[in-house]
Amino acid sequence: METVHTKEAMGTTCPEDNGQGKDGSTTDEQYDPRIPPSPPSDLKSLKEWPNKTSAIPANSRATSTIIPDGTPQWVPDIFFDILPHLRPILKRDSVRSFLRFLNQNGRDMTLGYIIKPEALNELVIANALRCAKVVLVGKNAELHGFRADPNCMTQFGFFPLHLAAEMFSVDMIELLLHHGTSANLHTSGALVIDNLLPVHVAVENTCLHKYLEDSLHPNRENMGYSHADINYILKLIHILCLPEMKLFLDTIRLLAKHTDNLSDEVCNYIIDGKLIQTAVLLLAAQEQIRGVSSPKKDLNSKPDEFAIITNCVVGKITSIQLEMCQKGKELEPLEAKKKLFDMTLTLVHVISQAGEALDSYIRDHPKLAASFYQDRALTWKVPCIIPISHVEVLEHVSLILKDYGLCSGEGIDIGNLCPYENVVSSEELPRKL
Repeated sequence: METVHTKEAMGTTCPEDNGQGKDGSTTDEQYDPRIPPSPPSDLKSLKEWPNKTSAIPANSRATSTIIPDGTPQWVPDIFFDILPHLRPILKRDSVRSFLRFLNQNGRDMTLGYIIKPEALNELVIANALRCAKVVLVGKNAELHGFRADPNCMTQFGFFPLHLAAEMFSVDMIELLLHHGTSANLHTSGALVIDNLLPVHVAVENTCLHKYLEDSLHPNRENMGYSHADINYILKLIHILCLPEMKLFLDTIRLLAKHTDNLSDEVCNYIIDGKLIQTAVLLLAAQEQIRGVSSPKKDLNSKPDEFAIITNCVVGKITSIQLEMCQKGKELEPLEAKKKLFDMTLTLVHVISQAGEALDSYIRDHPKLAASFYQDRALTWKVPCIIPISHVEVLEHVSLILKDYGLCSGEGIDIGNLCPYENVVSSEELPRKL
């Protein structure tokens, strides 16, 4: 996908550079849709100009990724001034009110041919699916040719799909993907954690869930990796199979279907020693990683990439063992690392064997309206009434593991898991990412 920089577009002066051929025709793919090209001087071409330029936003969305290096800093600031009036409309998800507001505040909400990415972000935050669909399709007459480009980066260095992933809004993610957004775009810039894919955002935020924090992260009593044994792995898998975790795994699974080189992303987590992130991504994305097996040779079939991931872990273990043989090396930290990778290997083996059955069980959980709120740290508000008891889930997961000849973890204690108390209301939280 081509990357469009506004500075480059602003620097063109001759007709050929501005997307006009010698015959006055346009080459839409060369335009940055935020900067309208100059109209032709001859009358015949001028009459045809509206029809030719109306396709620019759609063509640009299909072929380009737009980064904000040419957007004047004051442009988004003007948009933020009107947000207090826009947000109540988005909360109701009223298309009629939104289009009326857009027509009244067009200069503040648009840039060139597109609706500002900051405006699209507000639709994502409000989960205003009806309004978002209207601006993504861009065919409503009241839009006057304007449309939203989901592959246009905001001034903050992320794309709308990153925000939808952080919100765990499966419906919004599906809508953005349907209208051409890419799941392979990375965050960039000083205002965000650099080089994150949308699937990374979903994985990292899932790992901040209170159930995982309370049960698995090192605390005052459990420091280091001394507890990263088979019981730790089984406890992790059992918690991820709880119905409260369904929304988060569903989100990651959806993003994973549209993300390239998933096995590389899993291996990166493994190399960095991120055991919980590895488990979350591996379990949710195991269908894509597993590939498609067929008795017939199908050119579209994918190889099973669990072997690649297993080799990655074995390679790390072998490297540590060789390092431990060297004289003068302090063994304790190396032994801790080796134990971590030993448990990672166990994790990969368990999911490679029982992952399909576990994933099917998770999908069968009823949907939960788990909502989340964020300031600097995430807090989770999980519904108090859970249709399936934790005991029932643990027993079922143990049976699945046992059916595959694995250690079942039967009778494992995940503790008394409770959601956060005194969660702040959405009105009290800042709206900027």
